[in-house]
Amino acid sequence: MRRTDHATLNSDVRIGFVTTTYLPSRNGVATSTALFAQGLRELGHEVDIYAPNHPARPPAEEGVHRLPSTMMGAPADYPVLLWPNPPVVAALPLRGTDVFHTMHPFLAGALARLWGRRFQAPVVFTAHTQYEQYLHYARVMPRRMSRSLTRSHVATFARSVDQVLVPGRAMEETLRGYGYGGPLSRMPNPVNLAAFQAADTPQVRSAVRERYQIAQGAPLVISLGRLAAEKNLGTLLRSFDLARRSRPELRLLMVGDGPVRLALEAHAPGGVVFTGALPYAEVPQLLAAADVFMTASTSEVLPMSMIEALASGTPLVAARSPAAQDLIVGDNGIICAASEAELAAGLLRALDSGQLPRRAQAARDSAQQYDLRVRARAMARMYEELLEWRGEQKSGPTRSG
Repeated sequence: MRRTDHATLNSDVRIGFVTTTYLPSRNGVATSTALFAQGLRELGHEVDIYAPNHPARPPAEEGVHRLPSTMMGAPADYPVLLWPNPPVVAALPLRGTDVFHTMHPFLAGALARLWGRRFQAPVVFTAHTQYEQYLHYARVMPRRMSRSLTRSHVATFARSVDQVLVPGRAMEETLRGYGYGGPLSRMPNPVNLAAFQAADTPQVRSAVRERYQIAQGAPLVISLGRLAAEKNLGTLLRSFDLARRSRPELRLLMVGDGPVRLALEAHAPGGVVFTGALPYAEVPQLLAAADVFMTASTSEVLPMSMIEALASGTPLVAARSPAAQDLIVGDNGIICAASEAELAAGLLRALDSGQLPRRAQAARDSAQQYDLRVRARAMARMYEELLEWRGEQKSGPTRSG
């Protein structure tokens, strides 16, 4: 039964996620949104997801409400959300929502804020993306002007909501750099540890290597994510090639697809296997088969792929960034300067056979804090505290305001 009263502390909460991207799109925001929804529902909360229509969506999606969108001019797998007209909105189960939670400061955020005001529900904003790193996808005005307008808009939107969340230090520093000086809280992305633990077996590792014709004893490095310019993948491939001069048996599995895939394949060194896009269900097996996860990207906020690698017992080698500094602690990985020589040296050090078992266990241990149940409980507590605070401050200014 739909509830029409607002939740109080320790009661079930009804949440409306308003997002620009959702499954079956393959990206960290879509995945983390789906995982938070799963974890919150398992705790007894009710979750509605408002997302763009997707041409590959399943025929039945409980609790998912598709909004008008278009693929015209959109990257593959990224339908563009359109503003819904009044009849579409009238058909949505918005009434009785306790909290609206958006992951985006643009159109989806505007909808969440509008609906929050209409139904007197607080609005939460999780800032996931360093938008300046992605302006090359929307060249509608000079880059300098785009950067200035983006910074101003994101900061203004953050000031207009009741609670601002960030996955980690990188996004906190980004928001402060944009001029947002209000309160915020860190809420790391979740991972379903059980799925990754189940794949962490010798049989799975052997099957993956056989599938991609990689020798069972060869040291295997994995890179997982969208193949795009902002990921610094050219540096990653050159670093791998440099390390391979010392260890010719090295192999690299490049998992994912994207706009620079063909260019990367054309110039890739020996020992690299490109898998293309794969179902998310296969990710645990691929990560479990690898010895080390490697990234040269410095644009990440708190990437799901790196958390998933840790959950698989796969230590990290990463270019120095706030995200890497959040995730790499103790022996679970190595942080390097974002240069080919430094990354190659870090990779060779991580692959030291005498250290790998210890690093793998450190990776598993450090992933516990990102377990879906842990993160869902933290999110539920945040909602409950926000609603209690909102109940006490109904006539006051917004929490961040």
